Amino acid sequence: MPLPLPSQEELAHSQLLHAHILQHIQASPSHSISFYDYMNKALYEPYLGYYVAGKTCIGTEGDFITAPELSDLFSMSIAQHCLSFLQNEPHSTVLELGAGSGKMAATLLSYWEAHHVLPAHYYILEPSPTLKAQQFTTLSTTLPHLIARVTWLEHLPESGFTGIIVGNEVLDAMPIELLRYEHGQYQQVQVTEQNQQLSLITQPLPSYLQPLVAQLPLPNIEGYTTELNPQLNAWVNALGALLTQGFLLLIDYGYAQSDYYHPDRSSGTLQCFYRHHVHDNPLLYPGLQDITASVDFDALTEAALKAGFHTADWTTQAHFLLQNGLAEHFQQCLNESPTQSYALAQQIRILTLPAEMGERFKVFRADKGFEVK
Repeated sequence: MPLPLPSQEELAHSQLLHAHILQHIQASPSHSISFYDYMNKALYEPYLGYYVAGKTCIGTEGDFITAPELSDLFSMSIAQHCLSFLQNEPHSTVLELGAGSGKMAATLLSYWEAHHVLPAHYYILEPSPTLKAQQFTTLSTTLPHLIARVTWLEHLPESGFTGIIVGNEVLDAMPIELLRYEHGQYQQVQVTEQNQQLSLITQPLPSYLQPLVAQLPLPNIEGYTTELNPQLNAWVNALGALLTQGFLLLIDYGYAQSDYYHPDRSSGTLQCFYRHHVHDNPLLYPGLQDITASVDFDALTEAALKAGFHTADWTTQAHFLLQNGLAEHFQQCLNESPTQSYALAQQIRILTLPAEMGERFKVFRADKGFEVK
């Protein structure tokens, strides 16, 4: 199915970013940049990148939809999972990484308020000015009496805190290195230009990538392409240093390494989202489309343990939701809105079925500084 065509205004915006990337390529001694650098610019270049230029990303008017946007049942289960910790630590803090439209934050705070366990502070770390404004509107409209508890941050807090760090679909939006096996060894995929157009080439692995690639269980198959998140360890280390006592909860799509680097997954996991169409061309419409890669949950687990978390594990989204009151939340919502029975059933189907979000999405938790009771 062909992709929808951008408007003239959107095309003009994309061309500005395209020109900026070409300048960066032309200024490079190799006349190319790493795919990591390209993806970082395509998504986060100030005033031009996909997440920071004011584009509507999430929802029916955007390019994709996330679980909190799909159903409050998802966020209610997250809230229930956090209840016991908040009850035992009444002065704790919650930090949400990338809060989307603010719907999950609103549902979490509403649920905790109903159970008398509101955290002392709710921090949101959000790189997108557009989403930050949308989050403020959502929270100030739905929970005006709690808006004073919410603080937006530009960076991670400098000092540690007791509480919960939660992030939904954060890791998949981090820039990645693209790797390809050619001529008997893994190469770094780079972005170059040909006749003012962007194209992909391969170059020998730079020294900083060689030890990271050597640790992966990669198959030696000509043309095999996959991804690596080079910032994963540093990112998890920063969260581990921040959290004195509490846990990290991340929800995202991804695999164990045995599946991630399976010989049959020869094209990797890179995907692009444009107006709810999924395709595999990351060089198309820079600044107008989302570019993502799945999460290596084994690497995430190992990074968390090295960062000082004393436990780290993950399960499927379906299992997590069912273990955290999904059926009860469904019944509660049904009692409040009996006419929504079909819609609620559809939401559960998408959240839990293996062919939908149920198994592709995982929930990762890492604990630090306390014993789970």
